[in-house]
Amino acid sequence: MRIGIDVGGTNTDAVLLNGNTVVAAVKAATSEDVTSGIVTALGQLRQQHDFAPDHIDAVMIGTTHFINALVEASRLAPTAALRLGLPATAALPPLVGWPERLVQAINGRGFLAHGGHEFDGREISPLDPDEIRRIAGEMAAAGVTSVAVSSVFSPVNSDFERAAAEILTAELGDDVPISLSHQIGRIGLLERENATIINAALRHLAEGIVTGLSASIAGEGIAAPLFLSQNDGTLMDVEFARRYPVATFASGPTNSMRGAAVLSGETTCAVVDVGGTTSDVGVLTAGFPREATVEVSVAGVRTNFRMPDVLSVGIGGGSRVRGHDGRAPTVGPDSVGYRLTQQARVFGGDELTATDLAVAAGRADIGDRSQVAGLEKSFVTAVLDRISTDVADAVDRMRMSDEPLPVVAVGGGSILLPDEFPGLGPVLRPENFSVANAIGAAIAQVGGEVDRVFAIAPGQRDAVVDEARQDAVDRAVAAGADPRTVSIVDFDEVPIPYLPGNATRIRCKAVGDLQIDRADTRALAGNGPGVGGGVGR
Repeated sequence: MRIGIDVGGTNTDAVLLNGNTVVAAVKAATSEDVTSGIVTALGQLRQQHDFAPDHIDAVMIGTTHFINALVEASRLAPTAALRLGLPATAALPPLVGWPERLVQAINGRGFLAHGGHEFDGREISPLDPDEIRRIAGEMAAAGVTSVAVSSVFSPVNSDFERAAAEILTAELGDDVPISLSHQIGRIGLLERENATIINAALRHLAEGIVTGLSASIAGEGIAAPLFLSQNDGTLMDVEFARRYPVATFASGPTNSMRGAAVLSGETTCAVVDVGGTTSDVGVLTAGFPREATVEVSVAGVRTNFRMPDVLSVGIGGGSRVRGHDGRAPTVGPDSVGYRLTQQARVFGGDELTATDLAVAAGRADIGDRSQVAGLEKSFVTAVLDRISTDVADAVDRMRMSDEPLPVVAVGGGSILLPDEFPGLGPVLRPENFSVANAIGAAIAQVGGEVDRVFAIAPGQRDAVVDEARQDAVDRAVAAGADPRTVSIVDFDEVPIPYLPGNATRIRCKAVGDLQIDRADTRALAGNGPGVGGGVGR
């Protein structure tokens, strides 16, 4: 059996799965510290269906800890960014384009040094160890506690990043974690560098949070390995999460989409996940979220690590509703969040929320309906129609063609949606739709990805493609996938005409089922190679 947990802004959902069968499912209010909410959810799960801790094979968690810390610009480490590329790239130094509040939150400092490579692996300039040592001294004097290292075209040749990391560790000590860009982002220097800086700023927070999550699971007597969900719907173990916290940023909507695929049986569809604060709309292709093809802005910073293509609308079950006093009705984007059960009218509060309107319209039977009996029917209908129109518009914007695309609604807030979107067809609500995110976490697989620029010699294209495919499969297996279940789920080949040597960018992703030997369960916990090799090993 497995336990899946997803921490949202309003609710923490937990499910107990036996294979793909849901044995128990609960919703608990997300706590301010998040971790205690997980403990509460586990306790409720056991009350609903008692289980022996040693019968649990694995625990999977999707968490908002890290993205919340970045958005709030809190609990971030003093961070330095070292870029290897001189004499090139000096025109746009590290941290260029960052919001000033974030730069201040991380006490950000940027440094430039010689190094870097061309796309085909040729050096731009040699690495200068003395230069790196001098910069390390400046970092130490500035009180830096975490470092991000990026080098031009390091996904092609990572030697300089690794060499610089060894020098920095020798100078600064093992207590200063080093994040390397070739392990985090893709081709594209500034976006990859930004993602690495964000990762570095979260490293110390990740240490404490992952330790806390592990302790909350162990406190329930569960000795099974703990995994965290990644942005692309695959898993990573706790040690990997300590090193790469940015890989969890989009785990919430990704888990919901994966759960929707399992519950509905639809592998290609639009998924609308309505939570307490937002409605996230994404598209599943072959059972996995369609990935964004352009850079993704996170808290105002451009990045290029793997993120699902998701459109968020500020509408959820906790969204504040205004206009019942005669003004034009509005919904959100602000929400009462995890305080829904204290502040919504049906729960005795004085805030009018979208959930109150769903109860007034008879779409949900929760709380005390008499508290919303006085709302005008025309007002309730107008607000719910507005919600339907806004969400349907978001779904339509996510379609890539005029071909029919099934719509699956999940999340507790999906009670706000009608049974059919005009022009889009019926809205499917599978069984256990309200906890699809936790189910998605529990059934997540293991992935490996290759994203490189290859110089393809005449007549060698098939050999290069086979090499990339096998590399992706090997990475998935090394990350903990059962070799018998690994398959290629995404392949993209794009010639780059402005580079010489018949340069071609190849992206290849392989996934497989997590392989857990019950006899080795204890050894796997926290000691694996890092499940989710697609982050960039």
